[in-house]
Amino acid sequence: MLFDNFFDFTLWAFIIEFVGGLLIVGYIVAAIVTLLRGGGITQARLLAADGAITGLSFKLAGTLLKTIELHTWQQILMFVAIFALRYALKRFFTWEKSQLQKKIH
Repeated sequence: MLFDNFFDFTLWAFIIEFVGGLLIVGYIVAAIVTLLRGGGITQARLLAADGAITGLSFKLAGTLLKTIELHTWQQILMFVAIFALRYALKRFFTWEKSQLQKKIH
């Protein structure tokens, strides 16, 4: 019975996406702590961008895992929309991080 849920891809997708959300929250908290300790706004923004990139990577993986469960065109289109949005956000945060790193150096 324990191994019945082991191959439940929906459960794994949820767990992976949840970890991605926790990573984003954790990095945001670290950025706030850095800001409160006088680490500077640029350093805090870099931490937030790192968290967003890392967390969105997990969320993209979870979204990809959900493709196993797609059965209708509506589900496929919803998947494509979510995937595109998450991919665009990840690219934006990667760009933002590179711009912030240029300011530091």
